Amino acid sequence: MEIKDLIRMGVKKLDGKKYSNPPLECVLLLAYLLDVDKTYIYIHNDEEVSSSVENKYFSLIDERRKGYPIQYILKEKEFMGISFYIEEGVLIPRPDTEILVQYVLDYIDEKYKERDIKIVELGTGSGCISLSIAYYKKNVFVYSVDIDKKANAVAEENSKRLKLSDRVKILEGDLFQGIKNMGLKNSVDIIVSNPPYIPEDEIFGLQDEIKKYEPLWALDGGEDGLDYYRRIIPQSKEYLKNRGILVFEMGFDQGRKIKELMEKENFRNINILKDLQGLDRVITGELFL
Repeated sequence: MEIKDLIRMGVKKLDGKKYSNPPLECVLLLAYLLDVDKTYIYIHNDEEVSSSVENKYFSLIDERRKGYPIQYILKEKEFMGISFYIEEGVLIPRPDTEILVQYVLDYIDEKYKERDIKIVELGTGSGCISLSIAYYKKNVFVYSVDIDKKANAVAEENSKRLKLSDRVKILEGDLFQGIKNMGLKNSVDIIVSNPPYIPEDEIFGLQDEIKKYEPLWALDGGEDGLDYYRRIIPQSKEYLKNRGILVFEMGFDQGRKIKELMEKENFRNINILKDLQGLDRVITGELFL
């Protein structure tokens, strides 16, 4: 069967599926199986494809119809212009998180320039936050902590692919437990985190692609979604320098409560950044010891 016919049939099977882009996804799936760039698919649409590839293609289309995330099929997700390895069991990076990363990059440019700085990330996941920061800023050393072994393995793989293992240390532990022996007391310039922040009673209202296939423990923030903020904010004071900053991703309606938690622990100059939809997405604060 020719490429154009496979694409046409795949689109028909996926058409009407929520949260998908059938034409693009069909091209990406076929490019993945043929080990070519997606441009190749557009240029060579009259090319015949082997029956083995054809069978694998329709098998993947069926998986996608059931809601299985295409990122897990392709084992790849672009984030901050970088291709990250992804596999099932690890949270898929979201575009909203790029707002947090871009803020940190801009802050480094403004405050630190070429001076060496230390950053801690709590909740490594795929490593997209830590590795993106280190990729774009050569004066950064990041200690990145996650309690999950699989997430750490994926982050290590990404670190190796991006040749950042000398400046990003992946550690296993429950939040600050992961860095307790690193000698970082009151020496960290920036702490960043995209913690679980979805209230537990909203988890099962998420779209099927998320609640059926992504790790729910990486999303569940407890009764009101703020469990991890309550843990991280007071403990961060042991590790941040005076006037070091804490940067969180958060839910669109959580800014006021998180700001109150931060102010209680002597964080000042608190700012809330909005996402592309105009919703609150990132909160930052400066610690005064």
